[in-house]
Amino acid sequence: EQKKATQFYYLYIRYIHTMYKILTVLFFLFFINKNTNACSMYKVTYCGKTMVGCNEDNWRLTSRIWFENANENYKYGVAFTGSRWDGANGFAPQSGMNNQGLVYSRLASPTPITGIKQFPNKKTITNPTQYLKDILHNCKNITEVKNYISNYNQSYFLQDVFIYVEKSGKYLIVEPYAFVEGEDAKYVLANFCPSATNTTYANKLERYKNGSTFLKNKLDSTLAFCTALSDTMHVCRNKIGDGTLLTSIWDANNGTVNLFFYHNYKNVVQFNIATELAKGNHILEIPKLFPTNAEFNKLAAYKIPQNNMPIAACLLGFAALFFMAILYFLISAFSKKGNTTFSKYKFLQVALCALLIYYIYILLTEINIFYFPSPYKNYKFGILDIMAFTPFVLVICIVPLLLINFKIIKNSNWHFIAKSFFTLNNMAYIGLLGLFMYWRLLGF
Repeated sequence: EQKKATQFYYLYIRYIHTMYKILTVLFFLFFINKNTNACSMYKVTYCGKTMVGCNEDNWRLTSRIWFENANENYKYGVAFTGSRWDGANGFAPQSGMNNQGLVYSRLASPTPITGIKQFPNKKTITNPTQYLKDILHNCKNITEVKNYISNYNQSYFLQDVFIYVEKSGKYLIVEPYAFVEGEDAKYVLANFCPSATNTTYANKLERYKNGSTFLKNKLDSTLAFCTALSDTMHVCRNKIGDGTLLTSIWDANNGTVNLFFYHNYKNVVQFNIATELAKGNHILEIPKLFPTNAEFNKLAAYKIPQNNMPIAACLLGFAALFFMAILYFLISAFSKKGNTTFSKYKFLQVALCALLIYYIYILLTEINIFYFPSPYKNYKFGILDIMAFTPFVLVICIVPLLLINFKIIKNSNWHFIAKSFFTLNNMAYIGLLGLFMYWRLLGF
């Protein structure tokens, strides 16, 4: 008996070490996860005037506009907008325009798998935020942009497509492995690579379809026209009213930018780029520039692991408990003393714990799940679509598990530790169900 106890002890210690490593990886993935989100843009050129509209569809609460002047390293001053903080690099630019009238926008876009290539002779992008800023600081038209980017290995941006528009109306689309140039008077882009996407697929994206339809038989470059177009392409999802965080309309010829916050197109704030650059480098919090927005306040109050550390820690705690329970129940189920009438329920716990550990990993790394309708559907069918039904599995299992728990507590054949793990697991399941209901993961 002492030998078995010693073996169990060492097995347990080894498992705890393994569990610690796995949880550390989960925690690391949680913080480095870079989820990109749906965005859209358009450009119109009419009567010698080019306007570029950008819709940033995101859930961040940190939307900013900032102004960076020319210096010994930069030829041109630039106005940027963005919401993702990148540490020492500041905020990552989502859109922007320099004082030469060159406009930039970034959109999430999966790269076709057939396009993956290697460019060993090109420079490696080591600081993407600074790299994107440098382009607008040092290029005045799309020819210079293309020459600049051609020196670098763009495969770093496998999940992005970029567009640059100069004041003449010419534009350059930068994909990880291709350039697309054009000078159409009107152009709409959403989350796809134009070089590998046909019109049929593009029209499945409502933002793109709405913009294309709006521009089909009309064209103008007034702010009123562009505001209506931006409004047509904006997103407001039913779940909690989230969607388009910021709309920016850049006037490439007059050097101004018009901002609309959180899909409210009644209030506009305009900046003159030259005037702002004359004030020196500075940054402004966009939510503070606008009147109180009830929908944005609702978004700010919505807590998920990515914006609330106690919830993230709680999920990691549940995962740790489930890991230990799996180890204990597996060892217990195969031991002679553990072979009781209720042993089959140990395997049920093992299976359910394993399922929930993986689902917790998904919750920590896939922010989209919290905002899109449930059960979540990915842009391409896969494991996420299947795992989206995990909350429903837990709902089905919870009542039988509680009844079994009651029987086990009364049964003398189960060890105190086994009873404790079974009970603690059920308490954790109830806690998870509470979170699932809060996040509306149980709705159709």
